[in-house]
Amino acid sequence: MRIPFLALMAGALAGVLFAGTAHAASSSAAPFSSVLTKNKLYKAGKPGVRACEEPEVRTGSVEEAELYFEAVKDCLDRAWAPVVKKAGHRFTKPKFAIVTKVGAKTRCGRFPGGAQALYCQKDRSITFLLSPNIVEEPTDLALMQVLAHEYGHHVQQLTGIMKAGDRIIGGRDEDRAYAALRRLELQAQCLSGVFVGRVWDSLGRPDSDWNILAKGTHNPVALDAIGVRSGADNTHGSDKSNAFWLQRGFTSQSTGACNTWTSSNARVR
Repeated sequence: MRIPFLALMAGALAGVLFAGTAHAASSSAAPFSSVLTKNKLYKAGKPGVRACEEPEVRTGSVEEAELYFEAVKDCLDRAWAPVVKKAGHRFTKPKFAIVTKVGAKTRCGRFPGGAQALYCQKDRSITFLLSPNIVEEPTDLALMQVLAHEYGHHVQQLTGIMKAGDRIIGGRDEDRAYAALRRLELQAQCLSGVFVGRVWDSLGRPDSDWNILAKGTHNPVALDAIGVRSGADNTHGSDKSNAFWLQRGFTSQSTGACNTWTSSNARVR
């Protein structure tokens, strides 16, 4: 998830939806720009680290949890810096902040309910919600993956992918806007899998940790059974698509596996 596009779902993206309806926008599948389909990121290869140290968490205190997440973030910095540079772009670290309650202030507005972390384009920052249940078990693998997902948005920002995607999302074609948003989110999901897969052997975790995460659901409400597409599906992709791109990144450990922009529509639903 990223801001401002979480807000767009209720605000500006709703405006896109209304504008698309008002102007009878075409939903023809025009090809995406070369910035998206042929970005040098895809040839930049594997992250620059093979090991990531996870600090031991014993008490579950806020301070201890902060140290854990900051250590993972530092590992993400070292992993993606050489990749971004190889792709021909200047690398800068994202800012990182932890909040402890929904509604806390960020540069992109209040931290929204239902989110665990967000990426804000305004100041290139990642904000992570450290809620009480998270403090109790901050080493859950899902939390590393969520942080890696938001970092994937930062990589998109640095390589021009996000800006190019934003042009489509801000357009009048509702279907194309949602399609672009899903491709952005699923690409960040794939990049998170690339990172976790690259450092997996260093984590000392059982394979069951990954298998549980990869087979999990990303939507709190399962609507597939009644044939209804949830809002999360529209913006982030279905559980099936998320699982596919997450596993694809994990297995390949390379950015070349994460070109969602040339993928068939069936893979990004």
